[in-house]
Amino acid sequence: MPNDYFQFQQFRIEQGHCAMKVSTDACLLGAAVDLTGATRLLDVGTGTGLLALMAAQRHSTVAIEAVEIDVAAAAQAAANVAGSPWASRIRVRGQSLAALAAAAPAPFSHIVCNPPFFRQSLASADAARNTARHVSSASLSFEELAGFAHQFLLPHGALTVLLPPPEMAIFEKSAATAGLQLATRLLVRHRPGSRVTRTIGRFQRSAAAAVETELFIHLGAGSEYSADFQKLLAGFYLAL
Repeated sequence: MPNDYFQFQQFRIEQGHCAMKVSTDACLLGAAVDLTGATRLLDVGTGTGLLALMAAQRHSTVAIEAVEIDVAAAAQAAANVAGSPWASRIRVRGQSLAALAAAAPAPFSHIVCNPPFFRQSLASADAARNTARHVSSASLSFEELAGFAHQFLLPHGALTVLLPPPEMAIFEKSAATAGLQLATRLLVRHRPGSRVTRTIGRFQRSAAAAVETELFIHLGAGSEYSADFQKLLAGFYLAL
């Protein structure tokens, strides 16, 4: 069973009331998202508040909003933010993305999301976990996320998402339909020679041919982290 908390170098994540716990995926996304020129960031489906807190640590002036549809998770994210050094720059909203859109928020320079992506796997008995992880009528759809980003991103703003490769291919089509183009693609492998397990894609209204890079989490068969992974997470993991 995962711990009820995860201690980072500069903040602590309490996660006992959240369906989705701290994961390597989320940590990679929070560390890899390009925050160049960030002024106002939205974390969609914030869960524990991890991505919002990582963005606040990485960028000293960005204002951050975080939305979370699950009431218990939103309350826990708000508590995690309140206990962090950046409480004054992060606002947690316990609402859906549709409700935020209806409120016509000011545009964002950056939007980051690890959307639900399991489409054909066996659903959990935990309804909150299903909403967070599985594509369904109750979860955030790719079309909704891409459409919101196109409507509420600044002209040169960026949407960054993390998905497995098959789902990323589907999301790219949804983004293109909404008027967003893939600008960069980071392929994540556990180790050299292994299959790509996750893709981090950055989307903008206009972009040249997508720039593709790779990241290995481990060096070889052992558990030692690669130099690139260590560089990304050096300011966060206690072990680094």
